[in-house]
Order: sequence, then structure tokens, then C-alpha cells
Amino acid sequence: SYHRFHKYGNLVKDMEITAPNQVWVADITYIRTVKGFCYLALITDLFSRKIVGYNISDTLELTGCLGAFKRAQKTARPAAGLVHHSDRGIQYCSNQYVDELKKHKVRISMTEENHCYENAVAERVNGILKDEFYLDQCFFDTEKAKLATKSGIELYNNKRLHLSLGYYTRCNIKTDQNHSGIMPMNRNVKANRVNEDWTVTFLQSV
Repeated sequence: SYHRFHKYGNLVKDMEITAPNQVWVADITYIRTVKGFCYLALITDLFSRKIVGYNISDTLELTGCLGAFKRAQKTARPAAGLVHHSDRGIQYCSNQYVDELKKHKVRISMTEENHCYENAVAERVNGILKDEFYLDQCFFDTEKAKLATKSGIELYNNKRLHLSLGYYTRCNIKTDQNHSGIMPMNRNVKANRVNEDWTVTFLQSV
């Protein structure tokens, strides 16, 4: 990213992730509408894979990212020392966004050389929402996109089982004592791409 703002180093590439609210990853993705694009800013907990904050806006201006972060703060209430990891986009490097992170005693981490690979979980969440929860379709307007996104994220957080979480949902992780340590990994098992129950519920809600 070419801009005048300070770019921070990557704090998470060698970090062992052991608990919720240790690292949040942030990213922006576009959603199509008949009139053009709107933009979904997401913040995902790196341990639980739960989307803790999001915001949809009609532009790529800073307000969307700030809205997602403020929503995440209100939802998750992390302790001081949380790491916020993102790419080096101008929104995340801007003085106003950095000041907001520092106000909450959040440590700042950003991608370096391998841009996409160094924020892979955030990129993966974008893909899941579009591929499995139909956010890749073209919506009539931003309001319809907001309704679909709200439904999709609720289903993602509360219904979709995750392989790396031992087939728990993201909202189970905080309350289950077996998930207070390092995430169980079983890469020999392939998860189903879509569960019919969530698909029916999602389509009925849009």
C-alpha cells in the first residue's frame, strides 16, 4: 500500500494463539449491489474464528472500519494487550484508526511481504461468507446487503461447525472448558461445505 502513514510490523506470524481476544484480524471485502459496490469491514477473533465486529458502508472511507472495531469492542470487551492484525491499507494505517486502537491499549500488527498469506484467516472468512452464505450475489441495494450480511454472520457464528475448533461453533468456544487452551487440529477430516439447515434458514430470512 502506497500512502504516507506509518506501517507496523507483523507481531503474529510466530505467535502461539491460545485463547479468545488474544488476536483479532481485520479486513475489508466488497459486496455487489445493483447500484455498484458496498463494503463490508470485518473483525474476526483469530482463536475462535468468531466474527466479533462488522460494518457495511457505501464507501471505502474510514467510517466502516472504525464502526467494525467499535462494535467488536462493545461485543467482546477484550482486556488490554489485544493484538489487532490487518493489511497495510490506508484505513488501518490512518491516524484516526491507529489512535482508536491505542486508546483501547491494543497492540498493532500488520502484514509485511506476503500480504495475503499473512492475513489468511481474514481472507478465508471473507470467502466463507460469500461461498457458503451467499454474500457473493448481487443485492438490490445496500439495505438488502445489510440484512443478508446480518443473517449470514449470525449463522456463521452460531451454526457453522469449524474443523480447527473440533467441530464446535464459534460461540461455544468461550464457554467450553475444553477449549481454553490451544485449538485442536484434525486436518485429515474434511468438513461439509454447506449444511442444508442453515441454507434454508438463511434464504427464509433474506
